[in-house]
Amino acid sequence: MTYTLITGACGGLGGAFVRLLAERGEPLFLTGRDENRLSRLADSLKAQYPELQTEYFPCDLADEKSRRRFFIYADSVHARFDRLIYVAGADVQKAFEKYTEEKLVMQSRVNFEGAVSFFHAVMKRCDLDGSAEFLAVGSVSGLYPMPYFALYSATKRALAQFCAALRTELMGRAKVTCVLPGAIPTREDIKENIKSQGLWGKLAALPPEKVAQKSLKAVKKNRRTVVVGFWNKCMRIFTAPLPMGLKLKFIAKRWKRTEKDAF
Repeated sequence: MTYTLITGACGGLGGAFVRLLAERGEPLFLTGRDENRLSRLADSLKAQYPELQTEYFPCDLADEKSRRRFFIYADSVHARFDRLIYVAGADVQKAFEKYTEEKLVMQSRVNFEGAVSFFHAVMKRCDLDGSAEFLAVGSVSGLYPMPYFALYSATKRALAQFCAALRTELMGRAKVTCVLPGAIPTREDIKENIKSQGLWGKLAALPPEKVAQKSLKAVKKNRRTVVVGFWNKCMRIFTAPLPMGLKLKFIAKRWKRTEKDAF
């Protein structure tokens, strides 16, 4: 059986991808850290879409052994893949000096190492005949360095650059896209963060369903990197000519107002 593999499937954006593809009847292979949540998600899909082919297996994307166990299971059920949607991410937001070593390593691994690892493993389990799709969810936070969100923005920048390079390597054999959305109002802490940013945050935010729809269209067209949302595109265009020092001061002033330690 050939599946779309979705990481972070139980989250707000991951769930939007799941619902959208389930409505289309596309076979899904779901993963996340919590096996109980995955099981409930699979049961709800089975109840709503009895004919939908669904597999799931938990995976801690920051753990190399867990990633290996995931693909051992995938091989045991003879899973193949025609699309990878890497949604999972860790959005710790605070001054870098406040990080613990555990959080530093976890965020780096989930946001970048885990993505690279899954891309590599899926490439070995798909047909590189031009039809395979690799979609990574980056962030507009990766467009510029972000004080008080420094590690997150750096890992999202790295993810976009990796995807751009891989897209060229796989040209004609697979489609590779990194989408850059703004804030997505899913968890309560994110909603509060958006509110704290005032009008700026409200304009930049998009519901997860819209981000999922635009993302699938982008990878279908084999776009390299896509900023999602009209306001986010305007922000990129109009801030590009500004001196980096000015941008850094503006970002620091706004982002030091809130602090969160997700996961």
